[in-house]
Amino acid sequence: MKFLFFHLSSKNEALAYLLYNIFMKNLGVLILINLLLLGLPVGAKYLDNVPHSTLEIAKNFSAFEYPKDFGTKIVRVGIGAQNFSTYEWEKVSIYGTSEFEIYNGGAYLTTLDSQNVVNISKVGKYFVLTDSQNKVLAKVLGPVIFKTDFGHLGISNLKRGGRPALYRGKMEIVPSVKESKFHVVNTLGLEDYLKGVVPNEMPVKFGLEALKAQTVAARNYALSPRVKSNPNYDVVDSVASQVYYGFNTENELSNQAVEETTGVVAIYDWNLFLAQYSSTAGGYTESATNAFSEPYTRIFPSKSKPYLLSRPDDKNFKPLNNEKDASKFYKSNPKSFDMDSPYYRWTREWNGQEFQDAIQSNIANQSAAGFVTPEVKKGEVIGLIKKINVLERGNSGKIIKLEIQTDKENYIVKKELVIRRLFTCKDKALPSANLVFEQEYNNKGELIYVKAYGGGFGHGVGLSQYGAGFMANELGKTYEEILQHYYTDISLTTNPFILSSNNSQNDVQQIFYTKNKKAYLVIDNKFKVNNIEININNIREKITLSKIDRFNRIDISKYIRHGYNTITFYYPLEQGSNKGLRIYVELAGVNEYSDWAE
Repeated sequence: MKFLFFHLSSKNEALAYLLYNIFMKNLGVLILINLLLLGLPVGAKYLDNVPHSTLEIAKNFSAFEYPKDFGTKIVRVGIGAQNFSTYEWEKVSIYGTSEFEIYNGGAYLTTLDSQNVVNISKVGKYFVLTDSQNKVLAKVLGPVIFKTDFGHLGISNLKRGGRPALYRGKMEIVPSVKESKFHVVNTLGLEDYLKGVVPNEMPVKFGLEALKAQTVAARNYALSPRVKSNPNYDVVDSVASQVYYGFNTENELSNQAVEETTGVVAIYDWNLFLAQYSSTAGGYTESATNAFSEPYTRIFPSKSKPYLLSRPDDKNFKPLNNEKDASKFYKSNPKSFDMDSPYYRWTREWNGQEFQDAIQSNIANQSAAGFVTPEVKKGEVIGLIKKINVLERGNSGKIIKLEIQTDKENYIVKKELVIRRLFTCKDKALPSANLVFEQEYNNKGELIYVKAYGGGFGHGVGLSQYGAGFMANELGKTYEEILQHYYTDISLTTNPFILSSNNSQNDVQQIFYTKNKKAYLVIDNKFKVNNIEININNIREKITLSKIDRFNRIDISKYIRHGYNTITFYYPLEQGSNKGLRIYVELAGVNEYSDWAE
């Protein structure tokens, strides 16, 4: 049947591709349309016999475009209530912008048109589904699954980005551990998920190349292993993971950024890494070890991550790990990539009583996190604050550790987020911990005034979003240059995988986009495999591997085209069952585009 579809003229390729992809669902109709088309000359007037909705989809489908989420990871996104106050629902109403289907697990229930809304509640262990007239449609154990082929799914009375919440993919209603409650989970392909993330994490005005850099960082985040907050989903739709507002907030330029980086990730020494990013680094990023604690043990500083090291925007900037240089830097406005940010430089002021009240009201909560010594219990009075001493700074000037001297006790406070939440001003946390304090005293030696001079917004580790925007718009930098400025010693590649005789690993397909028609296969041939076969853009080749050199780097640029590329890798079963290969496609080598390369 696939053979028949692709005997259409080039003029009809888009329609043919569409028809083939929905073949299994509409077999009888498709056979009829296909046979009719085969008998027509090029340019024949056959389109009147095809439904208008099908023609519209075909018209908007690029004939040589690959389906973006073919074979990619499925992301499960927990959808929160309006203000993200909870991810446990008691009732929800789902609708479709076109005809949609409902399933109980794998069992088909019914199909409804776009005029219908399905209300879901939970009674005991059962989901109760009713229509807009309160007629019971089903009472099932679930999970309840909603899907639509040509439209999107919406949640009534939920808004994201000021617009009605609409989503690609499927909606799953799954039980919570609490009997009367449930979770709403949007399941969709990785690339479609990113389209709902990127314009909500970075302003589209930052430009295409900055959006591409953001996309790769977001793709890394989605693919990186982490401890799940809930077994029913991988990520949530708020800042607790990445901001995901769904289809209705997508933007043409950010969608282009997702499409033109399809399949591209950042790796360090074969490993995908959590590509941290924040709004504004203040002109100088910080090493991860100085900003984050270990996730399980809470040990701070955390282990060093060689791909997340401190870097200044200008190589002439000195390390700011002392009071003199930090004060000079944050009390001035040196030119940097972040200088267009409203948080590039900021100040906060307190009189003595405001300062005392802020710390007293916050210290017990921050102490509970384990980063205040000695521990302060709720209701405990810390005494009159006499002085703040900064004890340790990172290279960006970020405060790692400080001391609060009081007439009762001296308290040691660690970690940037704890510091930001401790020194609130007008009930708001500090934008960053990149700051210096000025303290004034009266003639009795009492602290009467404190002023903070700071720079940046967020943790300041990894990519700075305002910096990326400046590099793209003002300096004309590419996304490869942006990423290799902010992340140390990284490569841009496809997601590394294992090819072996295992049934789930003996043929692997990867789809990726590249603009420069340059690529290398990088293969870890630890087990001395003789060769592998690949099908690269419909060209089949046998690749001979070196058994002397463990790591093979093979130029495949002659097979690469501008745009989407597909490679299928086949394990040579004759090599035996106890061997395997690690493989990725390299699109930018280590520091190839870095402004830090020697």
